[in-house]
Amino acid sequence: MEKTFSHVNYLWDEQKAAELGDDQVALFLYRSNILGADLRITNYGGGNTSCKTIEKDPLTNEDVEVMWVKGSGGDIGTLTRQGIAGLYTERLRNLKNVYGGLEDEDRMVGLFNHCIYDLDSKAPSIDTPLHGLLPFKHIDHLHPDALIAIAAAEDSEQVTKDIWGDTMGWVPWQRPGFDLGLQLEKCLNDNPGIRGIVLGSHGLFTWGDTSYECYINSLEVIEKASAYIEKKVAEKGSVFGGEKIASLPAAKRNEQAAKLMPLLRGLASSEDRMIGHFTDSDTVLQFINSNDLERLAPMGTSCPDHFLRTKIQPLILNLDKDDNLDDTDAVLAKLEPSFAQYRQEYKDYYENCKHDNSPAMRDPNPVIIIYPGVGMFSFAKNKQTTRVASEFYINAINVMRGAEAITSYTSLPRQEAFDIEYWLLEEAKLQRMPKEQPLSRKVAIVTGAAGGIGKAIADKLVAEGANVVLTDMSEDALKEAVATYKKDQVAGAVCDVTNQEAIEKAYKEACLAFGGVDIVIHSAGLAISKPLEETTQKDWDILQNVLVKGQFLMAQEGVAIMRKQGLGGDIVNIASKNGLVSGPNNVAYGTAKAAQQHMTRLLAAELGGDKIRVNTVNPDGVIVGSKIWEGAWAEGRAKAYGIEVKDLPAHYAKRNLLNEIILPDDIADGVFACVSVLQKSTGNTINVDGGMANAFVR
Repeated sequence: MEKTFSHVNYLWDEQKAAELGDDQVALFLYRSNILGADLRITNYGGGNTSCKTIEKDPLTNEDVEVMWVKGSGGDIGTLTRQGIAGLYTERLRNLKNVYGGLEDEDRMVGLFNHCIYDLDSKAPSIDTPLHGLLPFKHIDHLHPDALIAIAAAEDSEQVTKDIWGDTMGWVPWQRPGFDLGLQLEKCLNDNPGIRGIVLGSHGLFTWGDTSYECYINSLEVIEKASAYIEKKVAEKGSVFGGEKIASLPAAKRNEQAAKLMPLLRGLASSEDRMIGHFTDSDTVLQFINSNDLERLAPMGTSCPDHFLRTKIQPLILNLDKDDNLDDTDAVLAKLEPSFAQYRQEYKDYYENCKHDNSPAMRDPNPVIIIYPGVGMFSFAKNKQTTRVASEFYINAINVMRGAEAITSYTSLPRQEAFDIEYWLLEEAKLQRMPKEQPLSRKVAIVTGAAGGIGKAIADKLVAEGANVVLTDMSEDALKEAVATYKKDQVAGAVCDVTNQEAIEKAYKEACLAFGGVDIVIHSAGLAISKPLEETTQKDWDILQNVLVKGQFLMAQEGVAIMRKQGLGGDIVNIASKNGLVSGPNNVAYGTAKAAQQHMTRLLAAELGGDKIRVNTVNPDGVIVGSKIWEGAWAEGRAKAYGIEVKDLPAHYAKRNLLNEIILPDDIADGVFACVSVLQKSTGNTINVDGGMANAFVR
């Protein structure tokens, strides 16, 4: 069997498959995962796979056929045993006896639960009957760009026949559901021996007797479609009508995108705060710079999996690629009417297509935003969702490219699209989504985040749902810290907080990665403990630069972005008990910490009108896990108190009112309180020191 494909990845590992033996469910999961690993085959959450096995019925002890299929809302690329549903195949097919036609579709989904074999099943998806009414042991339902291009092309049925002759079936567009399963069954009965079925404007069904045969069949069908499209593209000689405008150089594109992102984020967040994503891939640039952009983009996407994540059409910005984006007022004067028009058109779409029982209109803001010459932005509730939306629109671009090369691109009628987008079953799926975390939709930047208190703060913010940009001077330490998080949670930026250019670059990374910033945490620091006569000007300058100047520069740049967004924000400065208490041998450090604390109060007074809260968290005696205690600072403090370094943790614990050792996680909890719980608190100081009476603020 040929194992080399030009347009899709062959990932089947014979040794891995051999280790799974004859476990058909395990082999079906393995096939699902490797199919989902190639975005040209299907995107995150798209597609559906299944297998059928013979199991013992626990009620009769007789052999019965069970279908195992991806559950509702799952992703084949990450599918596990916990994400599938197991149903009695015969019971599922017997639902034909009670099916009442297209008006009965929603009721049928509820009846799937009466077909459950495995009591630990995930909720069966709407695609369940599409797999159950076909007789094959292993089935793939995929959304490859090449196949959707064929499915969305004018004369799709004839194109299917031109490519595969009588070896592939074709069914016209129909909303997924029980009746579409019946149409697939009929297509197979009318065309025995076919290897798969193309679903108009939707996707592909392929199958096999074994997991491997099903996998190879899917890849071969996709490969043939891809090769056909590339041949048509070559014959046509140009894509999307050729280039209308040229792209800016890559560095300039990033610069423009970083400047624009906070403005777009603010506008896209008029209903709910959104997280952003930017891409300027070659595929994107070819489309957004083309002569056909203005014709194709408003047509909307065709595959339901696409427009459910991207909205039916994007917003095209009326900006020139080299506009001066530093003139915020002038840029907003162009952007605001475009967003207002988009929202109104979405409202009109809803009003014209809604039914009596349709769910309430959802957020009318665009998900996909196109800036010709620069790139494509997307905005959604979290980083994964917005990244996936971007990937789906790239799939849609590929579909339009292929369909235009074959004949011409066709999209779903608006009513059909609405009936999918506002389907009651889709609404029910949305309602089943987990409750959002306290800091979901927020972006934080944390200085000194590669270790110690800064890392603990980053950990806490991520755990509570925020996206975090970690900054630190040490590139190696920063890479190690970033590697402790999952994909889409964080970004990293090497940053010396005494250097304005480095800070600007870090914020640029935040804008490009997540769309802007909502929370600024200045945690970077160092400590020097010396008596007056031993304190050098170098000691004084470095403490003032890192602690005070760094805090000033971080606030200055962060506030500029927050004001562009118009969403308010939080600044939390990590100071110290030493800014309040006149401790021994501490003139340079204590003075710098006091300056940090008063700067916080000054900024709180200045920024209240912007709904930007500014607060201080004062640690004390954070020895365990804190980087500043790894060197001379610990020795200096031990000397000041006349004890040994090893006795410092116990010393600090004994001197506070609660007799507690203070940990980096405790400081992180204080920060979390400032940015989540204390929504109407600004200019305040939270002491996280176990209770030091001489550090009481009031």
